[in-house]
Amino acid sequence: MTQQPNGQRLEGADLMQDLFQDMGRKVDGMGEANGHTNGEEEDQRVVDEIESLCMNCHENGTTRLLLTRIPFFREIIIMSFACDKCGFQNNEIQSAGQIQAKGARYALRVEREADLQRQVVKGDTCIFRLEDIDLEIPAGKGQYTNIEGIVSAVKTDLETHQDERMRQMPEVGQRIAGVIQTLTDMVEGRRYPFMVSADDPTGNSWIEPKPGEAAGKWAKVEYNRTATQNGMLGLGDDVPAPGHEHHTSTAPETELRPEYHPAGMVPALPTDGAPTANNVDTEDEIVEDQVYSFPATCPGCTRPCATNMKMVNIPHFKQVVLMSTVCEDCGYRSNEVKTGGEVPEKGRKITLKVNTAEDLARDILKSESAALACPELQLQVAPGTMGGRFTTVEGILTNIRKDLRAQAFGLEDGDADIAEGAGDSMTSESKRTWEEFFASLAEAIEGKKPFTLVLEDPMASSYVQSLTAPEPDPQIEIADYERTHEEEEDLGLNDIKTEGYEQDHQPAAGST
Repeated sequence: MTQQPNGQRLEGADLMQDLFQDMGRKVDGMGEANGHTNGEEEDQRVVDEIESLCMNCHENGTTRLLLTRIPFFREIIIMSFACDKCGFQNNEIQSAGQIQAKGARYALRVEREADLQRQVVKGDTCIFRLEDIDLEIPAGKGQYTNIEGIVSAVKTDLETHQDERMRQMPEVGQRIAGVIQTLTDMVEGRRYPFMVSADDPTGNSWIEPKPGEAAGKWAKVEYNRTATQNGMLGLGDDVPAPGHEHHTSTAPETELRPEYHPAGMVPALPTDGAPTANNVDTEDEIVEDQVYSFPATCPGCTRPCATNMKMVNIPHFKQVVLMSTVCEDCGYRSNEVKTGGEVPEKGRKITLKVNTAEDLARDILKSESAALACPELQLQVAPGTMGGRFTTVEGILTNIRKDLRAQAFGLEDGDADIAEGAGDSMTSESKRTWEEFFASLAEAIEGKKPFTLVLEDPMASSYVQSLTAPEPDPQIEIADYERTHEEEEDLGLNDIKTEGYEQDHQPAAGST
């Protein structure tokens, strides 16, 4: 399903839904067309064939195109070219969607043979890494394969000229031979575990997830692209060609009520970054419950936009900042919660036992550094995946279900059952596992199944509402813990020095 960064459907999304279907639906449709007996013939093909020029022998070959969608990802085009004259072949994929508002980084810990079969989409801008041996596969042509396929392809590439290396550069050849042996051990299952990662600034690459995975097994982190990455992707302000007028794109229509648009707020908020009476740069002090605005750059199209912020005091917790960004050019919208204050000495783990409807209505603040888990529901949400959210227990579970159902089966959250044929691009075992997962999640959201919700935040910036405050709540368990070295590194705390840093920059004796 094609969406803008704000999550709203584009005009023509129904057409894309028809074009980019699961393979199961396409094959079923082809079988029905072939079974007609009324004399009408329907030309319904799964693969489109186009006659095209071979760049090797310059004769005509055949390009085959398959338009399909991948569960828990998005639409892709699989292309295969073959020339009967010279035998040249080429296979690659391209994303059929737009560049996402943010880049995405995936990581997977490969621990058994089944993990080698995880599907991988490597876009033409994606950098794939084997972290344990510091081996990087640079951006290149798109691939739709699995972990084993990528590792095997690297191994094959290195083996191609290995004999020549051993003759001409024995030292280099010996080191490459060690890498080849390591890759062989990975493919044949003699070197578990190892980590792989995929980093794509377009957000159009992907490593397949599985429900109920342990913490640290699979992770996805979205990030704002740098100016260099935006330039590489051709994003930025439109630059008119000589003699042509500047064309400015407009945001698509949205289903937001008018009063929630910046211009409909009271007082009206800026949409172009222009200073106003409540601009944060003109205020000496940030006042609680007052809306402020400051100019920003849209992560989606890099044009100027406005970010609105409001400081709110959560009782028995701390002050947090609610931030909302709306871009009038591309329609990008985001809502996040930022926590402030000093960095705590320890992380915090909050465990809530959810048994009643009142527990589902508790307020919850999940900071962007927190991991969320519900063991009974086989649910794991890695830090950075959802950003900061301030909602209720029911609300955060509903958001998770909505996102996963839309990605996996193309369904809206109100659809009760998984439609026949939906998700047929995945294996029957995977489909059954996800169906059981969604059924369990629905029971929890409806209050039919008790569960435990765990927030583990190394920055101790998450919060769950207590119904007995200021007295301890018997259903909430709070435990502070020492952060690991990896958590300190991820947060950038290992490089922070607050004492004695002046001496590090003192000029040496005798220097000028």
